[in-house]
Amino acid sequence: MALIQTAERVSHIDASDNYVFQRSLFAYAEGAKLVHGKVLEIGTGSGYGIEMIASKAEQFVTIDKFENDNIAGLVKAGSNIEFLKMSIPPLTGIADNSFDFVITFQVIEHIKNDKLFVQEIHRVLKKGGKLIVTTPNKKMSLTRNPWHIREYLVPELKALLLQSFEEVRTLGVYGDDTVMEYYWANKKAVERITRFDILNLQYNLPRWCLQIPYDIMNRWNRKKMLNSDNEMVSKIKMTDYFLADAGNDCLDLFYVAEK
Repeated sequence: MALIQTAERVSHIDASDNYVFQRSLFAYAEGAKLVHGKVLEIGTGSGYGIEMIASKAEQFVTIDKFENDNIAGLVKAGSNIEFLKMSIPPLTGIADNSFDFVITFQVIEHIKNDKLFVQEIHRVLKKGGKLIVTTPNKKMSLTRNPWHIREYLVPELKALLLQSFEEVRTLGVYGDDTVMEYYWANKKAVERITRFDILNLQYNLPRWCLQIPYDIMNRWNRKKMLNSDNEMVSKIKMTDYFLADAGNDCLDLFYVAEK
């Protein structure tokens, strides 16, 4: 099945995605510094992080509900890479205590039963194994994203993880001046659009009826920003992001939980 290319699934192909793509790539780069042994990824996306993680793993298994030609090619080329097409949770067919690391980037906000999701990850990790999870920081979201079932504040995600895990390290993804120039310009652009929502429909309507309009407007806004200031968008690099202790002003939560 072809990958559904919404604004939720970014890649290097569309230049207007660069701000989000580099931020996503940064998570893989930081994850690659930590992982070893048997690694499970939940949420393959377009597959741009496969090689980065697989090169550090003895065995790398990656899960998504969609597959595409890029993923198939990477799996074929990598002898230690396996792809499983699956909707989760649960992690069907995956044995208890079988992985050293689980990584899941920008996925948990889409999961209806997030408690079961975390429990299943804990189940498949070995004793001493670690979960590396990223998700948007609700405090820095520019508007409601109807593709997300929920977003988390800094203490909320920690509390959820501590229901299953013994220890949680709470880090956040931040951007330097280059990144934040784009963020504030984007924030103003979104405010210009949402000022017409005088009935506050973005928060009062059910998610399903907002998803397609949101996606169209999100994609249109990204392209408009690229056309208005190509350099501001295109100059952002993965190295313009950095990790520090999670705070209200981080862009993403980057948490490491140990079993």
